[in-house]
Amino acid sequence: MEFILKNGKGKEFIFPVNPEEVTISRQKGFETATILTFGEFDFPQGNKIKEISFSSFFPKEFDESYCKGSRDSHPKPQTAMNTLNEFLVSKTPLQFIITETAVNVPVFVASYQTTFRGGEQGDVYFDLTLRTWSEMKVAKTAGASGINKKPRADMKEKSKTYTVKPGDSLSKIAKLELGDSSKWNQIYTLNRQAIGNNPNAIKPGQKLVLP
Repeated sequence: MEFILKNGKGKEFIFPVNPEEVTISRQKGFETATILTFGEFDFPQGNKIKEISFSSFFPKEFDESYCKGSRDSHPKPQTAMNTLNEFLVSKTPLQFIITETAVNVPVFVASYQTTFRGGEQGDVYFDLTLRTWSEMKVAKTAGASGINKKPRADMKEKSKTYTVKPGDSLSKIAKLELGDSSKWNQIYTLNRQAIGNNPNAIKPGQKLVLP
């Protein structure tokens, strides 16, 4: 059995001495509300982040009776501490694996404490706490998916039109709609293709665009 931490860049750290025990803490999240005259009530809010904690040490000298790997690959205590410090400040999740078990989860190093004991010069003892990580997923709402989206307001100004009535002339229309009969030429310019070459040739029912 091996205890392994590795980052996304391919760096892998195998703990040289297996801990005697591993604690995995699982809790359910609750929101507590106080209701007058009835007291407190707990409402479940999903699972909290799991914590994995264990203690071990980095021996100065390799001892094949309890050390993992080989004498050549055995890390110096200072090198091992530097690696854990690097993992501690990492902003990207690591992968924590305990071989021969089902533990293979993304984690962050939450806390890391070291102890130096008298009489065991060179050995470094540590306590390590990991917190499991999961990617946050945001559920799409109806508005986000576009199901209940309100149509956008049309910001374009719509052209005003006028339907020609019997007895109308361009000057009469200009007087009624634009307040100035002399603006008939503006109406004619906008509608020349529909009216033709003769500005007096407008017909009842014909729709004209107004300036």
